[in-house]
Amino acid sequence: MPLRNVTILKNDAGQRVDKFLTKTFPNLPQAMLYKCIRKKDIKINGKRCEISTRLCEGDVVSLYMKEEFFQKEEREEDFLKAPLKLHVLYEDENILLLDKKPGLIVHPDENYHFDSLIARIQHYLYEKGEYNPREENAFAPALVNRIDRNTGGIVMAAKNAEALRILNEKVKNREMHKYYLCVVCGHIPQKEGLLTGYLEKNEAKNRVYISHKPKPGAKSIRTRYRVLEERQNFSLLEVELLTGRTHQIRAHFASIGHPLAGDGKYGTNAVNKKTWFPYQALYSYKLIFDFQTDAGILSYLHGREFTVPDVWFLEEFWQMPCGKEKVSL
Repeated sequence: MPLRNVTILKNDAGQRVDKFLTKTFPNLPQAMLYKCIRKKDIKINGKRCEISTRLCEGDVVSLYMKEEFFQKEEREEDFLKAPLKLHVLYEDENILLLDKKPGLIVHPDENYHFDSLIARIQHYLYEKGEYNPREENAFAPALVNRIDRNTGGIVMAAKNAEALRILNEKVKNREMHKYYLCVVCGHIPQKEGLLTGYLEKNEAKNRVYISHKPKPGAKSIRTRYRVLEERQNFSLLEVELLTGRTHQIRAHFASIGHPLAGDGKYGTNAVNKKTWFPYQALYSYKLIFDFQTDAGILSYLHGREFTVPDVWFLEEFWQMPCGKEKVSL
């Protein structure tokens, strides 16, 4: 049977051999992959390997199996059809920070029309000569966090596998602080506080539900806020996400009777019409890197703070009659 050798590149290192081969050869069934590893039809540097063996840069993975499993469909990369329009907040050799505007999805979905934030990023890096899928075994620039289609704000992207691994770890360990601005309906009596609860997701309805007591399948949530200003029957809040669940901010404030202005899913249409907001007034406007453990090649980001220059709903909010002065953000 044909022999295929694959040399492990920098962006492939650190992965388990089974995960790497699944991404590299999508036509290779998982059952066949595991069988070939057990039968020594897959070797690393000429020696037997295990499913859990971690790959190192420069390793050579040898595969003895039918050629059909190695076939890849030759086609134009879909990301090249995406627009190049991006709002880059910060960029270096390892990461990108993007100011995603409302209306743009971050990843392709069932209604994908070759445009998403990740597709634009990959197209952008391709044009710069920093990414070429034909020069990679399996890696592609990837997003570290995501925000809803109609929410705007800071999204992090990793240009290489090491940066992606570190950022994912830092997000998991909450070594970054993410702040949002939002406009909610009504005035909250307590001007600063911590909301807690339990969030249950309904995938079929693309909606979440908040309860104040633990429930099977529900995840705990924590949302810290402070009121910056009140105008008419609306309040401008700064919110820090202490847990990052789907629709957390939108659903959490709706659960206490203060839904976000413009939110058609968790808010009230009659109230929303008074604002002229086309979607929820929510923006991920500030990111602070606060590393508590070693950050490797990204150590230089520790203590850095990034803020978006423009939040679309602020101008209309400040124009609401009130008589109070703006507070400093």
